[in-house]
Amino acid sequence: MRSIIVLLLAALPAYLLGSVNGAIIASKLFYREDIRKFGSGNPGLTNFYRVYGTSGALMVVAVDVIKTVAPVLFGGWILGYYFSMPQVGRALCGLCVMLGHCFPVFYSFKGGKGVMAAGTFLLILDWRVAAVSWCTFIIVVVITRYVSLASLMGAVVFPPSVILFDIGGIYGFVIALLCSLLLTIRHKGNIQRLMRGEESKINLHRKA
Repeated sequence: MRSIIVLLLAALPAYLLGSVNGAIIASKLFYREDIRKFGSGNPGLTNFYRVYGTSGALMVVAVDVIKTVAPVLFGGWILGYYFSMPQVGRALCGLCVMLGHCFPVFYSFKGGKGVMAAGTFLLILDWRVAAVSWCTFIIVVVITRYVSLASLMGAVVFPPSVILFDIGGIYGFVIALLCSLLLTIRHKGNIQRLMRGEESKINLHRKA
């Protein structure tokens, strides 16, 4: 019973904070618009950047980073305190933040794709795992200018990296696999457009 309570104390706040969306907040605050009505309709940083440029993007990043860092650190502390499993706690809360971002309770369960949340919580989980995924992401973006493809490749290398650096044992691997699967599912439309050669490329020199 105590185990269930501890897990809920870690997971539920992570999901609720993950449901807060920086792109929606910034678009309404700065432009009196809803980012979900423009571009691809996705309330994420990439679509926000395509629609509005750099103006307001800093707020999107700040909100999405803070909402991820706080619960992930808390999850590491509480599972570390009760079960001596801080890495599993951080990974679990990272997954819950991603679920909140993708299926936010505050926005009718229609959210983004969880890329920023994933990239942020990896930095807290383990710098080596983060380095592998982030370097993969950056290299693919620079070469192809497809953010979606870069995100997918970053997700693909996440579970093997967890095994390589022994982060959280079998629990860490299962959670990493679920995170990778979630990102892949959320990019289903992008995968189809990539296969058809219709996916939009990002302009790395875009100005506000």
